[in-house]
Formats: sequence, C-alpha cells, structure tokens
Amino acid sequence: MHIRKQRLLTPGPTPLYPPALHAMMASDIHHRTEDFRKVYKQALTDLKDVMGTSNDVLCFAASGTGAMDAAVSNLFSRGDQVIVCSAGKFGERWAEIAKAYGLDAKVLTSEYGSVVSPERVAAALNEQTRTRGVFLQACETSTGAEHDVKAIAGLVAKTDAILVVDAITGFGTMPLEIDAWGLDVVVTGSQKSFMIPPGLAFMSVSPKAWAHGATSDLPHYYFNLKKEKKSADAGESSWTPATSLILALGEALKYVKHIGIGNLVENAQQLACATRRAVSALGLELFAAEHPGSAVTAVRAPKGMDSGVIVKGFRTQFGSIITNGQGSMKGQIFRIAHLGYFDFTDLFGLIAGLELILHANKIPVKFGTGVAALQEFYAAAQEASAAGRPSSCSRAGQGCGTGWSQCRTGRCAEVLEAVTA
Repeated sequence: MHIRKQRLLTPGPTPLYPPALHAMMASDIHHRTEDFRKVYKQALTDLKDVMGTSNDVLCFAASGTGAMDAAVSNLFSRGDQVIVCSAGKFGERWAEIAKAYGLDAKVLTSEYGSVVSPERVAAALNEQTRTRGVFLQACETSTGAEHDVKAIAGLVAKTDAILVVDAITGFGTMPLEIDAWGLDVVVTGSQKSFMIPPGLAFMSVSPKAWAHGATSDLPHYYFNLKKEKKSADAGESSWTPATSLILALGEALKYVKHIGIGNLVENAQQLACATRRAVSALGLELFAAEHPGSAVTAVRAPKGMDSGVIVKGFRTQFGSIITNGQGSMKGQIFRIAHLGYFDFTDLFGLIAGLELILHANKIPVKFGTGVAALQEFYAAAQEASAAGRPSSCSRAGQGCGTGWSQCRTGRCAEVLEAVTA
C-alpha cells in the first residue's frame, strides 16, 4: 500500500476534465489579440448554449462569491426591500452581502438540512409589497438540500421583484430552465460542474434584471455588469482575464455539449440516488433527507463519532478528499459530491473506503453491504437503459417525485421498480 493517488471528491473544487487541463498549457497568449478574442467569444457563446438561455451571460475572473456580490451591487439600491432564503452557510452569505450593501433584508431562515418553502416566500411577498429582489440557493452546498426553484420563480415572476439564484453548485445537477422559469439572475462557477479549476464566475442577466440595474445607486468598480457586457460584445473582458481558465472552459464546454446538459444532470442525480441507497444500507442516517439535492449527499456521522474522523480517514488511508460539515454542522455530517467529472467507479471506491473507515473505528459494518447496494442500483439502471426504458421515476405524487434527485430515504426500491417495470 505504498502508492496512494489523491482523489478530489468534494463539491468544489471537483475533478478536472483532462483535455481542459491540457488546454491550459497554451495560456501564453495575449488577451488583447484576435486569437484570444475568438476563444473568448466562442466560450461565451457555448456558455449561453450550455446554460440554455437567451439572456446575457457574463464571465468574471473571480470565485462564485464575486458574481454574487456583483448581483447585489449592480442591481439594487441602498434601502431596497429584499427577501433572502437562508437554509445553510451559503444562504447566510446572501444575507451578509445584502446587509453589507445596506439593503433592507427580510431573512427567511430554515434549519440546516431543510429548505425555505414556496409558501413562506409567497407570504413574505404578500407582506412586503415593495420587494425588489428574492435571493435563493438552488442547492445549499453546506447541507445537500435542494430548493424548489421553479415554484419560487413562479411566485417572483408575478411581482416587480427579480429572482437571484446562486446555482454555483446547483447548475449541472438539477433542472434549471432559466428562460422558461423566469430566473432573472443565475450565478455559477468554474470549479463545479464545469470541471475546471476555481477562478471563473458566470452570471446570466435577464432584461428584467437589467431594468433593475438602470436605477441602482450602489458603488461598484471591478464588478461592473454594464461595462462587462460592453466588453463581452466586443469579444473581450473588461479587465485582464484568467486566460488559462478560459482556454480550459472552452474544452469543458465542448465536452458538456457533446454529452448533453440533460445527461450531465442525470449523471449527478443517479450518483446521488445510488449514494443514498448505499449509505442507508450501511445503517447511516441521511441529512436533508426530505429535500435531497444531487450535487452533494450529506450523511450524519454515527452516533458518538465526529464526522471529522471520517474525513481524516479518507485523507490518511486513501488519499481521498471529502468534506466535513460547514457552519453549525461541522463535526456532525460528512459530504459526498456527485457534480461534474464524477462516475460510478469513483463512487464504488468511495463507499468501499467508507466501510473500511467505519470498521477501523469500531462501527459494526458487514463488508460489501454498501457496495452491493451500488451494484444493484447500477445494474438495474443499465438494464433499463439497454431496454430503452426511462431512467427516472415517473411516480409523481407517490413519494418519489419525477426524477432521481427526488428519491427519498427508504424509497429507492420504488425508483428501481419504476425503472425496471
């Protein structure tokens, strides 16, 4: 056991797409030349295509938080009434950004592992008739819970407010129909489903959002949406771009277009559903079990064990990096990622490693139990695909929703039954 390959199994950064990594070696290119303009224009065109929107899409040399900041500073004014949906660490970040810019933020808080329901958003909109914006996580990375973006978007669309969605982790792991649902601003980042290193943030901006920006009085300089749009229309970025990451993005977008964004989403959903089945078979309790997302599965540590022990076990025994809980859940949960360049082979090894780590810490486990659950899931899904049957549960209203991402604890058998029927 002298060789251990490091494996990045976190919900960001995620494993890198190899051709994208190779493309970065050609980054000795000047960003104010026609050669780079062609690359940049194509990347923005493909980005709009992959995101499935006719809205403007902007790119920043920043983490996703930079685009979150830009959405507030460019589209709102001091004192504007806004609603923030906060069900975890990143919902709390929306609230912090809004308050930092002097917005009048009504924060709808839910416990970690839960979500803010559409009903609560509707009540808040009725109460605050001057609301200018609603801020939401598509998927709350810190807990693995997924908001009902479509339902909330329908509520906001009936008002003068704009919906601003942090889809940094949600994009590529769940359906997000930007134009059809009326998602005014959607933020995402390079180190997630785009399979390249951290450092780029993307933002789609609707005409309704641009109209909000026309009256904004908040200060901004580097993150200037109007300036960035003008530059992008000319095939350039406003400031020095992360050229190596743009080259990587171009290759990653080609790959996503080749496999199809719908298949990328389904890949994450199947991995998530299979993971829930495996950890449940091992007797572990799922976190966010009522609203599971497909970007990451959060699992409670066995009673009496700090989840950091499991995280450390993966790192020291297998060279694999998974994540602990964040915020108030640190030490209580560990998180297994499914977004981007992940496949079932990654998952087989991870679950086998988890069994060994539990065993090493005196947690009763029968070797192969979790792996067998994965194998059964994989075999059933493969058989369904080979027979041309749908690879998602169609039992809407019967507990499993309409896709893999809605599979709940103890109901995976229903999904498999629906797949193989």
